[in-house]
Amino acid sequence: MAQRERNPMVLADLIQMRAEEKPDLDVLTFEHLSLDGGATPDEVRSYADFATNGNRLAAALVARGMERGDRFALMMRNHPEFVEAMIAASITGCVFVPIDPRTRGEKLSYMLRNAGCRGVVCADYCLGEALAARDAIDGVDWILALETGEGAECLLIADANGVDSLAEVLAKPVPTVDVRLEGLMDPLQIIYTSGTTGDPKGVVFANMRFGAFALVGHLAGYRLGEERPYTGLSLTHGNAQAVTLAPSLNMGLRGVFSRRFTKSKLWDVCRAHGCTTFSLLGGMATAIYSEPEKPDDADNPVRFVMSAGMPPAIWESFERRFDVQLFEWYGAVEGGLAAKPIGEGPVGSFGKPVGGLEMKILDDDDHECPSGVVGEICSRPADGSAASVEYHENPEASAKKTHGGWLRSGDMGHTDEQGWFFFDYRKGGSIRHNGDFVNVGFVEKALAELPSVSDVFVYGVTAASGSPGEKDVVAAIVPSDPGAFSPADVFTACRKALEANFVPSYLQVVDEIPKTASEKPQERFLLEAFDPAGSGVFTEGR
Repeated sequence: MAQRERNPMVLADLIQMRAEEKPDLDVLTFEHLSLDGGATPDEVRSYADFATNGNRLAAALVARGMERGDRFALMMRNHPEFVEAMIAASITGCVFVPIDPRTRGEKLSYMLRNAGCRGVVCADYCLGEALAARDAIDGVDWILALETGEGAECLLIADANGVDSLAEVLAKPVPTVDVRLEGLMDPLQIIYTSGTTGDPKGVVFANMRFGAFALVGHLAGYRLGEERPYTGLSLTHGNAQAVTLAPSLNMGLRGVFSRRFTKSKLWDVCRAHGCTTFSLLGGMATAIYSEPEKPDDADNPVRFVMSAGMPPAIWESFERRFDVQLFEWYGAVEGGLAAKPIGEGPVGSFGKPVGGLEMKILDDDDHECPSGVVGEICSRPADGSAASVEYHENPEASAKKTHGGWLRSGDMGHTDEQGWFFFDYRKGGSIRHNGDFVNVGFVEKALAELPSVSDVFVYGVTAASGSPGEKDVVAAIVPSDPGAFSPADVFTACRKALEANFVPSYLQVVDEIPKTASEKPQERFLLEAFDPAGSGVFTEGR
């Protein structure tokens, strides 16, 4: 049989090729300054490291009976082992399912079941949730756990629950595993949406699409041999993969990752590692800007910021204060891509569609809206062919997303007379909070199960951050016993049961939820009564 030709659009091939060309380049650094002040040494990986560890993990997948197309969940913060698991999936032809490690309970079980995951690769701090989900559904045969020291108590039960150590797997030399892909369109991963209008949907990504993420670096003007991108966004999110990971691996940019975003250590990390660009989403910019001003704010190596949703109100002040420029862009996990190059176009715009793509603002009848008129942001290939998207085992949703040949973003926006695009809000009033689309069903369920809550309805209000399209989460609650109701206890329960961005920004205590005759909550009355500084409205700090 003829030897398969390697292709840098395939992650497995890219790593092997770069490991031969420049094996010792420290292509990715997973920094610890933001984690523990630098007490722990940074974790650095070269191309040779990734080739070796990716192969060892690939062998572990094969040993566990994983066939081409089989799926496994990947649950951890930004550790080098996350990338090594991605490489292993590409080598074996398996499909990894990145899941935010904060995900728990019913939502986690749904994702594992819907994707048909046969195994889980996770960190110890979410091992307990992975075990619970495994026990709640059928089909999860194995778990590999990474010991981080952040969840050691979970590993006390590992031996009794069929959990293997990821560190042990990565420590054992193994023969080379042949790449099992048959083509560029073989799936590499399934990224789930937030599920704002029902259960989360899994977007199927081909190997080629991850390879194409490297083009984002070229689009933004990343400089070979000079650029050093940084992110604290999770690798379970498409942004971190597209803006930082793929360009770094493809272009040898020596990317830097934090385990999580931290506004207080952002500039310290950039200075310590000489980072020249980093990525922001939505309200992150306001969080950074709200930090107390320091004399050395502008004393940093950052050349420009990759921004998606910079609030217009702070746009120019942000650039001046930190002596950076903004590259604003727009994209979604299903597709669609636009960019506003540095120094071009009006403040507040996310730009114009990239080459090879047509983007329009369409009304409900698919007529293009005139400039200044709000409609849905839609896109398709520039040659007029139909857009396509694949939701895992959900052809109905796939067809709905692309009916009429257009990719329906669900985002509402407008253009100006020069054709620059602007984002206005999420279609249907869905809540986007700190870059995540909040599934109110999960929030309402967590609150409704509390003994102190008699009735609840969750909605959104304009974000205090001022970020375009962003909302703060309000939970309108009818207490079971108003005299004994404790907002602090409710917030504590939410922190335990929900992802951070799903936790309500406000609790609005009311006598009853206004409803129609059909028992549909009437949001407008709650909005009219809502006063963030008024009595009966509580935040975690008040």
